[in-house]
Amino acid sequence: MTAERRRVLLTVSGTIPADLNDQIARGDRPRPDYLVMAEALGAELVDHVRARETTGRLGRLVERIAGPNVLLAWSCFRQRRHFEVVFTDGEQVGIPYAAMTRFAGRRGARHIMIVHILTVRKKMALMRALRLASRIDRMVVYSSRQRDLIATALSYPPDRIVLSPFMVDTTFFAPDAVDTPARRMICSAGLEFRDYPTMVEAVRGLDVEVVLAAASPWSKRRDVSGDVEVPANVTVDRFGFADLRALYASAEFVVVPLVDTDFQAGITTILEAMAMGKAVICSRTRGQVDVIVDGSTGIYVRPGDAAALHTAIANLLDDHDLAARLGRAAREWAVAEADIQTYADEMAGVVDAVARMIRS
Repeated sequence: MTAERRRVLLTVSGTIPADLNDQIARGDRPRPDYLVMAEALGAELVDHVRARETTGRLGRLVERIAGPNVLLAWSCFRQRRHFEVVFTDGEQVGIPYAAMTRFAGRRGARHIMIVHILTVRKKMALMRALRLASRIDRMVVYSSRQRDLIATALSYPPDRIVLSPFMVDTTFFAPDAVDTPARRMICSAGLEFRDYPTMVEAVRGLDVEVVLAAASPWSKRRDVSGDVEVPANVTVDRFGFADLRALYASAEFVVVPLVDTDFQAGITTILEAMAMGKAVICSRTRGQVDVIVDGSTGIYVRPGDAAALHTAIANLLDDHDLAARLGRAAREWAVAEADIQTYADEMAGVVDAVARMIRS
């Protein structure tokens, strides 16, 4: 008799902290998506540490040659017959996993892949050359631009692409979660495709304190704020989760300056700020068009336009009622549409649909 398959194997492209639950209980950090998803999906988690533990010498060789995310893919490949669904948390794991299953005689689990930015030339070339789209049952995207490009460039069925607004822990990032006095300050955060040189020029000479939290636990990109002369009203610093929340709470509003790109760069900061009840001024890139409603939950400006950004910042500093109205609407939208539990429940529905393909 064949052993019954377990439900979902969910990858974590990193290391799950050993004291994660303690950090959450102390209020030091928000709940990570993979933890809430694991509960909603009935999933087992595999991170870099777990992958090393379960793949032995061959796994160490794979990691040495191809890196930890390919090791994650290899770990999933080895376990694929024991699960109904393998859920990869990005194309950095999903593409190598799909390639491994492409050459396997027996497929095993169905495959759901989160997509951050698939429309990079090398990724697209590999997807086409190995016909990997046929090995992915659903793609979850956070940008309508990525959805449209994937459907067109890969002839991938649009009904198998799930567009989600991404997620935020609206309990941790909440206006009443921290008691911090407001001050005449605006801030920004993150590194992924940030255009801090344009923001620095936009705030030069303005009567406002500016704090750039130029760090990210997810991005490996360099902090480009050091490429320009920073005026006296600008501070560049690094913050943990709790301190970043306090920074948002103190700010008049939040600015997310982006270089133009076709994926959802900036979404984490945008949603955190919205959940904190803050208006957001954001560069309207090709990939960042799906969350902010211009003039309702935030304000869009052209990428790279320091004059337009200066005007938007100055106008919002002078109109406290507008900033407050945008912030309230932003919080309402984040709670209704992008809360982490809502996201996890949506992904559980995606898993259910794919799992039914096995049982039918």
